[in-house]
Amino acid sequence: MESLEARSRDVQERTFCKWLNTKLESNGYPPMTSLVQDLSDGVRLIQLMVRDTSLGRYNRNPRMRVQKAENVNKALEFITSRGVKLTNIGPEDIIDGNVKLILGMIWTLILRFTIADISEEGLSAKEGLLLWCQRKTAPYKPDVDVQDFSLSWSDGLALCALIHCHRPDLLDYDKLDKLDRHGNTRLAFQVAEEHLGIPQLLEVADLCDVARPDERSVMTYVASYFHAFSTMDQAETVSRRVEKFAELMHSVWLSKNDYERRVRTLLASVLEIQALWAAIKFTGTYTDAKEHAANFQKYKQTTKRQWVTEKQDVSQLFGNVQTKLRTYGLREYVPPAGLSLADLDAAWKALLSSEAKRSRAINAQIREIKETLRKRFADLANDFEKSISVISSELTAIEGPLEEQQEQIKHLQVRLPALAETLATIAGVEQECQDANVEENDYTVFTYRDLEFEHELVVQSVSKKITFIDNQIVSRNMTNLTPAQLEQFESTFRYFDKDESNTLEPAEMTAALASLGIVYSEEDMFLIYDQLVQDYGAVTYEAFINLLVEITEDQTSPAQLRESFRGIAGDKPFVTELDLRLAHLPQTSIDYLREVMPSAQNGVGEPEYDYETWLDDVFA
Repeated sequence: MESLEARSRDVQERTFCKWLNTKLESNGYPPMTSLVQDLSDGVRLIQLMVRDTSLGRYNRNPRMRVQKAENVNKALEFITSRGVKLTNIGPEDIIDGNVKLILGMIWTLILRFTIADISEEGLSAKEGLLLWCQRKTAPYKPDVDVQDFSLSWSDGLALCALIHCHRPDLLDYDKLDKLDRHGNTRLAFQVAEEHLGIPQLLEVADLCDVARPDERSVMTYVASYFHAFSTMDQAETVSRRVEKFAELMHSVWLSKNDYERRVRTLLASVLEIQALWAAIKFTGTYTDAKEHAANFQKYKQTTKRQWVTEKQDVSQLFGNVQTKLRTYGLREYVPPAGLSLADLDAAWKALLSSEAKRSRAINAQIREIKETLRKRFADLANDFEKSISVISSELTAIEGPLEEQQEQIKHLQVRLPALAETLATIAGVEQECQDANVEENDYTVFTYRDLEFEHELVVQSVSKKITFIDNQIVSRNMTNLTPAQLEQFESTFRYFDKDESNTLEPAEMTAALASLGIVYSEEDMFLIYDQLVQDYGAVTYEAFINLLVEITEDQTSPAQLRESFRGIAGDKPFVTELDLRLAHLPQTSIDYLREVMPSAQNGVGEPEYDYETWLDDVFA
């Protein structure tokens, strides 16, 4: 047992010495060779602390014990002032080379200045870092099964998995000899140091040739992987933002093209039917008049209803495009001349007028119907259709912030029950007309079935609009979240809610966020925690999810998008197709961006695209 503890101390001493050397070298000082001897006079300890602040004058070449004690004491006081709690260690322990206490002090420093970025306390930091490792290596099971910071790392496969997960270009995991413990560990050390800037704090033997690798040493080394790959995740966000914006603009472009095509087709059909009616001549016979009446009725029950549906659909499509553009702060869509909703409404009014003329012309050939019933039905039908048209117009005209649109649509919805009652009355009056053999009506072009259809249509349109607005609100509020992300967030909350109280303490919240790769300074974390307690009374599940929604929100602002394009272009005033491919954008997004962005050159060399001018144009 003693030999095992001694070996563990030796590994820690070498690992911690290398870790301290990385800090000394970044401060411009030469490395140490012996942890115990080099720290004994306090000079090295002070040099570790003076990167961002000055400790004042100290003994740079202490000879006497009292001078060494002054140096060590100054360093320890500074460490304590930074909020690091040191227990059971004094200047004499460091001067006299008490290895056990010195290693304990350095481990405390590692927790505070390296692993504190992941979590505040040792236990939470360990769990947070372990959960991060488990998630990243989950696809590599059963070869890799990270359960601790000791035996789980003894064959090098977990380290190779972490590297391959983030940078598959650096090593081919599938070609590894899974039984070559030394070779896999050596490869991971080499790739991490040469390509990721992660210093080799451990030796191959420290992991492969011991019964149980030292937990603190392994945890110190693995924390370097967490910090190295956290920076890489931030770069991926830039590409994702541009990809999302390109997809948005592409979808808007498709919707606008669809709207224009459908309006052109509908207007052409409306003009064609009116020309046909104008050219038809009656023969003067009852059979001919009844045939024209039947054809006109068939038109209203088939073609006209398709047009009514299409008119409502294109109006709603136009409103959806405008709502989407306003949601993202983009310039409003102005249709080409002759294709606006006003143009469509004017053509529709002309169609209704032509229908009325056609109806009167047919009715003039048929027997006179009872005036009272005709007027009674017509008054009800026309008023009902006007009410439907008013609701349809108000539905189309809904605009403004999404919450205001939500209130407007609710006001329309409460008016629908009264329409249903009126429609039932119309059905009764129509039955009276049928009983009286009244087959035509010069005062209206509407039948009960027409109005029932339009009533159902407007009810469906209101329902569709409510659904669309609700979806837009969800899309705006949770832009970056997928069902998988929500499931991940919930599992993280439950994992760190140890007492199942549905609340998180500060240390638990810090560790939970760190396990998701979200790191704040100690001061910022306390501010965030206090604000959540203020807003929700405690850091409940709802508060935690809303915080993550706010943190991961990827709502694209003009400034964010412009910065993202500059990141992909490498701060050039233009972007090339190669830049877009290296940012891993989908081919559809690349093709769309090449089509819409203006050229930034005169056809010499690889095409260059002026993203600045394009962004100025698309944003209001």
